[in-house]
Amino acid sequence: MMNEVLTEILPILPVILPLTGAMVAWFLRRWQRSQGWFSLGVMGLSLLSSVLLLATVWQAETPLVYLAGDWPVPYGIVLVADLLAVTLLLMSQLVLFLGLLYALGAKDRCIRYPSFYPLFLLLATGLSGAFLTGDLFNLYVFAELVVISGTVLTAISDDRYGTEAAYKYFYMSLVASAFLLLAVGVLYVSYGTLNMADLAARIADKPDMPLLPAGVALLMATFMVKSAVFPFHFWQPDFHTAAPTAVSAMLSSVVVKLGVYGFLRMTTLLFVAQAPTIQAVLVVLGVVGIIFGGLSAIGTHNAKRMLAYSTLAQVGFILVGVGWGTPLALAAAIVFAFNHSLVKAGMLMLAGAIASRAPVKTAAFEVVTGLGKALPVLLALLFFVGSLALSGIPPTNGFIGKLLLFESGIGAEQWLALALIGVSSVLTLVYTMRAFMRIWWQPPAGEVKPKAGDQLLAPSLLMLLVVVLGVYAEPLVRLASDTSAWLGNPAGYIQAVLGG
Repeated sequence: MMNEVLTEILPILPVILPLTGAMVAWFLRRWQRSQGWFSLGVMGLSLLSSVLLLATVWQAETPLVYLAGDWPVPYGIVLVADLLAVTLLLMSQLVLFLGLLYALGAKDRCIRYPSFYPLFLLLATGLSGAFLTGDLFNLYVFAELVVISGTVLTAISDDRYGTEAAYKYFYMSLVASAFLLLAVGVLYVSYGTLNMADLAARIADKPDMPLLPAGVALLMATFMVKSAVFPFHFWQPDFHTAAPTAVSAMLSSVVVKLGVYGFLRMTTLLFVAQAPTIQAVLVVLGVVGIIFGGLSAIGTHNAKRMLAYSTLAQVGFILVGVGWGTPLALAAAIVFAFNHSLVKAGMLMLAGAIASRAPVKTAAFEVVTGLGKALPVLLALLFFVGSLALSGIPPTNGFIGKLLLFESGIGAEQWLALALIGVSSVLTLVYTMRAFMRIWWQPPAGEVKPKAGDQLLAPSLLMLLVVVLGVYAEPLVRLASDTSAWLGNPAGYIQAVLGG
């Protein structure tokens, strides 16, 4: 009986735990250190619940459905834990847990604000709910929670440009929210439901409704902004450069995957008949993003800004996999997304750790050039491993993702796209090695006196995972392959939610 009850409530735990923790953490605001450790503990419990949820769903081979208030589908709020949702949930919760661990050892003044940890837990709540919700309107609600908490966390940054970056992020997200609300309205008027399973069934039954193309276009625009896809990317570099390191590491690694998740749902569940057109657009945007992001990263003069442009390029690789749409390509996209989240979070933490040790706290190359000669050797080793992973070089997990992606491209006979992304992949190695050489090899402009900086435990754990998942990639690859197989059977998702 106890196991049955636990299984029944598992889908809600990754949402309710950080939400409840955020409220309790606010009452601990007078005891900042206790508030931080409490928040980390709550995030640890939420991560554990995500692991249990993944194990349960994977073993059961069917989605777990949670009906809020026991209202029947499609009238009530429903959470659907299928293999795609729980895989991305585990990815985000793992990175969020390590982000809180980094915050506990960071020197930023904003970390000591009473609202920092409650907002961080609300960010985790919104992201978890967005992956698990089975309803388009509730996707909007959870996405707004991510936006509001992310905006405030950036606005309180120590960086003087934090408020400006927060405004840019907020207003761009406001545009995305308008697109999403319009899409919700268009689809509801056309089909009378917003439950994704019910909506998918009705669209398959009546694919010629006059407002359907508008709904598809609006959803695509929404997810392009969310994942900073070219040409909706221009808010991202300023935002991630000015945000506190613990926050930018989350936003550039896992929050942008919300858009990737949306594209996967669109092409494999909601708009299966329209998927070829959507996928063709994603391939083009992905290739352009890879080239533009790589060239922009080479031309920038700030390590954090370089990594922000790198996200634009790396998301491009994922979109190409989603666009090719074969089972192997979808598995490659999922592996790439999971691995990129670990690498990018770790690299931004390392950039923040370098900036925290600089005479003036900044990741600008003009300040940190030559600083590496006085930094811990561990920091150099971690940065080098992260550079290899971003470039897709063994024995890191980045190699596994790119290898699967190129194999899927060969299988799909996408020769032009393969050639373009193959040549553009070299750009990643160019800008990461350029940054490494400037920080550790070039002589400093003057005397180097580094300060005490952020602790390296969180990025060390992330880079350890990067190597482990590169050397022993079989579990993640198998999980991604099984997830791809689930995505190829939308009827199973629909039946699990609607019954019958």
